[in-house]
Amino acid sequence: MNPLLPGALPVPVALQGRLVQVRPLVVSDDAPALYDVLYGPDLERLYRYLPAPPPATVDLFRQHLTEWQARPATLQFVFVDKASGKPFGTSSYMRIEPNHRVLEVGYVLLAPSAQRTTMATEAQYLLARHVFEDLKYRRYEWKCDDRNVASQAAALRLGFRFEGIFRNHMIVKGESRDTAWFSITDAEWPSVRSAFEQWLVSDNFDESGRQRQGLAELRSGS
Repeated sequence: MNPLLPGALPVPVALQGRLVQVRPLVVSDDAPALYDVLYGPDLERLYRYLPAPPPATVDLFRQHLTEWQARPATLQFVFVDKASGKPFGTSSYMRIEPNHRVLEVGYVLLAPSAQRTTMATEAQYLLARHVFEDLKYRRYEWKCDDRNVASQAAALRLGFRFEGIFRNHMIVKGESRDTAWFSITDAEWPSVRSAFEQWLVSDNFDESGRQRQGLAELRSGS
């Protein structure tokens, strides 16, 4: 396969992990259960840097998901806890450019209880693995508002490299946004994958669920 030829357009697919299933989000089926785990005192914070306002009702949430999925070059997934069968978050492939074998992961929404968990990390690993190993893409992007410190920290932890700031890049909710850019390339993926797989094994966690080694630590030693 010539990596400089156009790649395949991603299609809806279910990705299986040890703890998590990542599958295409079906608004009619998934919106109510997903809204239940997102709605609460943290909803304003969860939507702070997203282009839409926090939805006050499940009907508004359903409407926004429908509009989001109608955007070109967007494929949205839901994260499901395999033990309980309940959703705990969502993310999307977006700005998909098969001619260049490049796409972005974005629109990340996680239930507060799922943030900084093994499940959330495994979900991101499954999405990245699909991009590089199934689709054979060359570049995987993460972008966020430069003020979104938590998103930047998450990108670095997951193995994305910081590339710089696009100043005055967008206007979002009436505010000027500088955008921080991060990426993983196909040449970097084997090292990133190795760290993910070492981190995700059950032996990396003690009896109380605390990690023995962090992702960044494992990458630096790989």
